[in-house]
Amino acid sequence: MRAWRVVEPGPVAGHPLRFESVPIPETGPNDLLVRVLACGVCRTDLHVTEGDLPIHRAGVVPGHEVVGVVHRVGEAVEGFAVGDRVGVAWLRSTCGQCRYCLRGDENLCPNSRYTGWDEDGGYAEFVAVPATFALPLPDGYDDIELAPLLCAGIIGYRALKRASVPDGGRLGIYGFGGSAHIATQVALARGAEVHVMTRSEDARNLAREFGAASVQAAADAPPVPLDAAILFAPVGDLVPPALEALDRGGILSIAGIHLTDVPQLNYQRHLFYEREIRSVTANTREDSREFLAFAGQHRIRVATMRYELDEADRALADLAGDRVRGAAVLVPDAAPV
Repeated sequence: MRAWRVVEPGPVAGHPLRFESVPIPETGPNDLLVRVLACGVCRTDLHVTEGDLPIHRAGVVPGHEVVGVVHRVGEAVEGFAVGDRVGVAWLRSTCGQCRYCLRGDENLCPNSRYTGWDEDGGYAEFVAVPATFALPLPDGYDDIELAPLLCAGIIGYRALKRASVPDGGRLGIYGFGGSAHIATQVALARGAEVHVMTRSEDARNLAREFGAASVQAAADAPPVPLDAAILFAPVGDLVPPALEALDRGGILSIAGIHLTDVPQLNYQRHLFYEREIRSVTANTREDSREFLAFAGQHRIRVATMRYELDEADRALADLAGDRVRGAAVLVPDAAPV
């Protein structure tokens, strides 16, 4: 099959990815082999490619927003058949036995493994996944629309949960890309008032289209105090203005897996009056099921830009340069059968 591999992590302008012919993944008795129909391009892929995240597997194939069809079913697998449409997301496996898994916090499992970081992902024509971590997909969406829901959607949903937005509350969104434009719709559907802070004029226009009550530059103050905020941009410099924008008792949820260093905080200005900072670490399968069920009940508009599979390096460069409106999605032209 054809696949992109991270040969030597570094700036995407230096072409750290290589498009090669590689063996189709091997699968075990508990696995599915999935033929890729679409794979979203996530900022985490950029972090893996550029080396912001440490190497977990040399030459890894990135990609963890995979929509595909089951091509082969392991002999011990139940509940899946060849031809089923499934999703393959970031969380690939957990131990199921540690105290975090047992209390329902499998996203904190020390032995968790991730698609496109620990194991090969979806910048390819096929991907393997343990059947217990393959996700059923909602009806009413095409493959390209579904792909961003599998990380941008799921992690935005968890970030929204962590932000604990009160009923009818005011939510601030910092950065308005693939995840933020989906989380905004979930928040609006639940009655929140959304205020967006983002650096790109195109992203600000997109936020207006999606119903933001106000839109301003990334570090600007919103027009009202916020009950909660989510930081999607991986920019630590935005933490102080986001905290300062919170009302008393407000919560800042930081959604990314990577964040540049946070500047020194002033206790009175940024944290007093019981303001909180909460990080977001991956997601649980329960988060995935809840969000995909929500997407099945509420039609989410997904802004996408399509790229052919052989354009993955260009898609990542466009993401790094803020040239992607919504979410970029890779589509193999014809995977072999």
